[in-house]
Amino acid sequence: MLDVVRLRVLVAVARKGSLTAAAKELHYSQPSVSHHLARLEAETGARLVQRVGRGIRLTEAGRLLAERAAEIIGRLDAAAEELAEHVGLRSGRARLAAFPSALGTFIPTAARLLSAAHPALRLELTEMEPPEALRLLRSGRVDVALIFRYDDTAPEENGIRMIHLLDDPSYLVCSGPAGELADHAESSWIAGCDRCRSHLLDICEKAGFAPRISFTSDDIVAVQALVAAGLGLTLLPGLALRAHRHPDVQVAEVPGSTRHVYAAVYGEPPHPPATEALLVALRKSL
Repeated sequence: MLDVVRLRVLVAVARKGSLTAAAKELHYSQPSVSHHLARLEAETGARLVQRVGRGIRLTEAGRLLAERAAEIIGRLDAAAEELAEHVGLRSGRARLAAFPSALGTFIPTAARLLSAAHPALRLELTEMEPPEALRLLRSGRVDVALIFRYDDTAPEENGIRMIHLLDDPSYLVCSGPAGELADHAESSWIAGCDRCRSHLLDICEKAGFAPRISFTSDDIVAVQALVAAGLGLTLLPGLALRAHRHPDVQVAEVPGSTRHVYAAVYGEPPHPPATEALLVALRKSL
């Protein structure tokens, strides 16, 4: 049986990159951190760290165990939080990771509704694109991950439950008349996050061309400013245009290019009270 305290030490070392920094974060002495690592190596029968000059680095086995340990500890901490809510030891909290255009549109309404219904519940918001938000969810560091996916996006991992919230059409954003997608086969394009970039490549391929991507930015204000300056064109979802619309761009909806927005949770219901309250607020905010 692996010792949870020693797993926490390994995770801290992996995150901080040194024994000294890990000891400071954990409020341990450095010899204590070294002792826990040595005992963990004895328990696992694997070499987890190696000396490099005056520092250390994790071995491949150490990196693998640290990744799994981070997920395990996250789930344990989440379980402790949920139990505390049930027994009334604290007022509780709901932790949400969401992508930028959701934070700029309906998430503030959801936060207001949640606060009105549960004044003692603390909402913690983190801005994250879907892959990073799902990693936080799997590790137990958030309770709900608000994500989007396209029809051509690879399936999410097992254990993640997806609650559909809305469908968000995409728009071609240009400095002049938008026309059809295929009209811009020779134009410069501006791409966004990895998931959006992948969809841009796919939808342009279906239109018969490969886009020449000249700029990459997740910032919808910057992207539209580039478009307005005539430096390229892009695809943006409706939520992004609701959050910010540059006065000098023109848009046209792109058929077959719709992203689907979900609230992702870990595991099956019943959900913890704070998580369920957050899900209710998200549905009502739309």
